[in-house]
Amino acid sequence: MPRQINYRWRLRELMAACGMFTVAELMPHLTERGITLSSSQVHRLVSGTPERLSLPVPATLCDILDCTPADLIATSAQNLPARRAAGEEAPIDLSARRPKLVCLTPES
Repeated sequence: MPRQINYRWRLRELMAACGMFTVAELMPHLTERGITLSSSQVHRLVSGTPERLSLPVPATLCDILDCTPADLIATSAQNLPARRAAGEEAPIDLSARRPKLVCLTPES
C-alpha cells in the first residue's frame, strides 16, 4: 500500500525555546562552527521549510540548539488508498446499465 510522508521543519520553534528570536542571533553560532551562510540564506532556513540541506547544516543546528534531528524535523506518514493499475477497469455497476422498461401503446 502506498504511503504519503510529511515533515514539519521546527527550527523556529527550537530557536525560541533556546531564547533565540532573530536570524542575527543564530548567525554567529553557525559561523563559529564553520557554516558560512548569508543572512538571506539563514532567514530562508528559519522562516521556511527547506527541501534540500547539506548534512553539516542540520548537524550544526542540532549542536547549537542541543537537540536531535528528530526534534528538528517532525515526520508523519499515512497510508494512501490503492490506485487502479493502468488498463484495470473499475467494477461495473449493472443497475446503471439495465434498460428501462418501456410501455408501447398501439397506434390509432
